[in-house]
Amino acid sequence: MPSAIVTGATGILGREIVAALGTDSGTWQTVHALSRNQKESYPPHVKHDFIDLTEDAKAMAKQLEGIEAEYVFFAAYLQKDSEQDNWDVNGAMLQNFLDALEMTGAIQKLKRVILTTGAKQYGVHPGPPKQPMEESDPWIEGPGRPLNFYYNQQRILADKAKHASWDWVVTYPNDVIGVAKGKFMNLGTSIGIYAAVSKELGGELVFPRSETFYTSFDCFTYSRLHAQFNLWAAIEPRCSNQAFNVVNGDTESWQNLWPKMAKKFGCKVPANQFDLPLDKDAGSVMDLAPDPPMAETAAERGLQDKVAPGKVEQRIDLIKWSQRSDVKKAWHSLRLEKGWRRTDSRKRLGGSWVSSLVGTTTSFCQ
Repeated sequence: MPSAIVTGATGILGREIVAALGTDSGTWQTVHALSRNQKESYPPHVKHDFIDLTEDAKAMAKQLEGIEAEYVFFAAYLQKDSEQDNWDVNGAMLQNFLDALEMTGAIQKLKRVILTTGAKQYGVHPGPPKQPMEESDPWIEGPGRPLNFYYNQQRILADKAKHASWDWVVTYPNDVIGVAKGKFMNLGTSIGIYAAVSKELGGELVFPRSETFYTSFDCFTYSRLHAQFNLWAAIEPRCSNQAFNVVNGDTESWQNLWPKMAKKFGCKVPANQFDLPLDKDAGSVMDLAPDPPMAETAAERGLQDKVAPGKVEQRIDLIKWSQRSDVKKAWHSLRLEKGWRRTDSRKRLGGSWVSSLVGTTTSFCQ
């Protein structure tokens, strides 16, 4: 039976990969869940091993002594403050990890590396991408384009595999819905806190973004579905050296989801939520790149000079909202009532909302 290594084992996506491997002891002999801390118990064939992926390859090799497997699920990710830092740090983590496996000799047993990336692959951060987003779409890079560390990671992976006996698979999940303790870059956590506090403040749950976004369409990726895909792709020969979108398969809209969220939390969506008067400083508008990703292929699609720049419009800017005195008071009350643990006042809760709900990184207060 094969064995597996999972990096980022406590993250939203890595955690579910470990869980899926952990429920199938008949297929997977040993699972090495790698992270700096173990946050939950594992079945007997799943072993937690310490690793610090920010170390250099030599230091990592010492941490990886005695650890080997046929399949590596690389789901680790470290959010930094700039795209250059994201490029450097996340690229180095993958490069040094693979180098460390070479140093220990574990690379000789390796058959496939499955790398988790995301919808940022399609350049959603500088503006509207081509729709639908397909794996064969051109990468959004070059002069005037922001760095995309997913491209760096994929090139590192492909270059390493060219001279090796193992191959690779890359996944592109979209807006991820999942659970992981202490991980605040989570759409579900962000919505949950916003809804819980809104209930405490009177029960009206106002959608924080624009009416246009509310009535548009989107798709999501359930973290458990992504894990199941990873397990299938790991051992499916036809997946070799390919990248795959991994989404739930249904099409959703916030006009459908938001009332359901409100009901779940005992709130009500105001009938005229987009006409409600708000403080003039409650919202924000962020203009995106003047040349959006969709413009890359506009001419061949008959849309030359027809692609408008994107913008992120927040009727309620959740960073500003989180700093309101009544919100702070409500959160403090909820934390005491529910026994929730104290969190840093600037923990980022909404990084994943860039392309889904808020559009900028949000924070919350104690």
